[in-house]
Amino acid sequence: MDDEPVGHGEEFTAEPEAEPERASEPGRAPEPEPARGAAGLSRRRLWVAVVAVGAVVLSAAGVAASLVIKSPAQAAAETGPPPMDVLVARVEKRVLRDTLIVRGTISAAQAVQVTPTAVGGEDAGQPVVTKVAVRQGDRVEVGKVLMEVSGRPVFALPGALPVYRDLKPGATGEDVKQLQKALAGLGHATGSDKAGTFGGGTKVALAAFYKSIGYDPLPAVADRGEAVKGAEDAVTSAARSLEDARSAARSAAGGTGPGGNGAGGNGAGNNGATGNGATGNGATGNGATGGATGDSAASRIVARAQEDLAKARERLAEARAAAGPMAPAGEVVFLESFPARADSVTVRPGSTVSGAAMTLSAGALVVRGQLAEHQKGLVRAGQKVEILSEVSGLTAAAEVLSVADTASAPPTPRGGGQGEGQGQQAPAQSGPVGYEMLVRPLAPLDTQLVGQDVRLTVEAAATDGNALVVPVTAVSAGTDGRTTVTVVDVAGAQRRVEIRPGTSGDGYVEIRPAGEAALAEGDSVVIGVNPGGAGKETGGKGDGAKTGDGKGDGKGDGKGDGGKTGGDKADGGKSGGGS
Repeated sequence: MDDEPVGHGEEFTAEPEAEPERASEPGRAPEPEPARGAAGLSRRRLWVAVVAVGAVVLSAAGVAASLVIKSPAQAAAETGPPPMDVLVARVEKRVLRDTLIVRGTISAAQAVQVTPTAVGGEDAGQPVVTKVAVRQGDRVEVGKVLMEVSGRPVFALPGALPVYRDLKPGATGEDVKQLQKALAGLGHATGSDKAGTFGGGTKVALAAFYKSIGYDPLPAVADRGEAVKGAEDAVTSAARSLEDARSAARSAAGGTGPGGNGAGGNGAGNNGATGNGATGNGATGNGATGGATGDSAASRIVARAQEDLAKARERLAEARAAAGPMAPAGEVVFLESFPARADSVTVRPGSTVSGAAMTLSAGALVVRGQLAEHQKGLVRAGQKVEILSEVSGLTAAAEVLSVADTASAPPTPRGGGQGEGQGQQAPAQSGPVGYEMLVRPLAPLDTQLVGQDVRLTVEAAATDGNALVVPVTAVSAGTDGRTTVTVVDVAGAQRRVEIRPGTSGDGYVEIRPAGEAALAEGDSVVIGVNPGGAGKETGGKGDGAKTGDGKGDGKGDGKGDGGKTGGDKADGGKSGGGS
């Protein structure tokens, strides 16, 4: 018999508790909620761990690759010799020049300021411009009338000697010779006049020139010809006096003397030979005594009249020689060469002349520079010069023409003078005192450059062709008196080479090996000590890694000073990963 539960006599049946209603997906059995949350959290943690481990593995692989893999340039640098601890420079083979740079101003070889003066005497008054025949920039030819002042011309003639006086008939000198040559060049020959003597032929030539330009020449003697006329009258009077004296002398010579007939004779009185009287022979009958006295007096009168006539004729010749046309200093401007140029014209008709009326320039363009005291000894005539115009970019070859022996302030670009006759004023002074250097271009310069400031590079010294040159810091003198340079080979080994220094300039010096010493172009010579100890050349700063990749390699992670592989530290480490 089955056991029955103790109770109230009723059968007991266990029923499960009712679960709350939960939404479930169709076809999926519902799961307890706590089990599902724990499983999701575990999966997320697993993925994080996997990613972290992967990152560590990749980083390690990259580090390993950087230690193992190297570029060809880096491998070559690591296998090369260690960096040098000195600064070196290459031995060059070239022409070495020592240059000097100064400033200069382009100007004509001759510059003349024309200041007209009144011509014609004390009553000439203030000069007034009555005509201007040239304008600024015009060419001026030989014999050209430049302007007219108070009705008188001012013209240009060729000549290097400045006019300093009026050239009048009878004058002599080199300035007269210059005038004669200028007139002859214009087709007005001076005849038989001696060179340098203002004679009749020169007067004719000068008068013809004035006529050719449309003016009458001024007379040398402003007396309207009275001096010549008076001298001519004196000659006429003297000639008449001589004629009268000669007539009187002839009359005296033709008559008989006081005792021509014998006082006691009845003879003809010729010689008294037939006279009957004792005294009839007329010892004095032919006037020997009286005639002799008369002839002597007449001869003296004639001789004096001849002397007076000769003197009158001399005075007439002098008066005629002094008369004639002259070349006033105020009307002539001598220029060294033609055609010349009118650089400036500051007057116009009606202007009262009170200074320079115009400026003329002649001759090839030159450059005038100033040398300081310490520069003068470096420059001499014949040295090469390069002219550079910063304004136009023009360069031109030139040479030093001369260097002044005495110091002076530089003149203004329109300087130069030709004496009072040409109205020259003393050129204004400007700039510091120095020694004027005159530079002559080898080829003509454009006249538009007149007055421009340019740079002059003077070749003070140069080697005779190509020569071995090194920086001056590479040369040293020992206590034994030898001058040497230190040569460094590719392995860093050093050797001293004795040399003979030559021309120096621009920081370099010419060297010549002494004896059998070997030194060639391209050799490296020591010029100093490398403070970084990392293979610098010619004293330059480290240029970073030449083969490094990227910013980090180029600078060197360890602040490398010129390391060739980019990863070098200051202590010479060669690995790119140095820290």
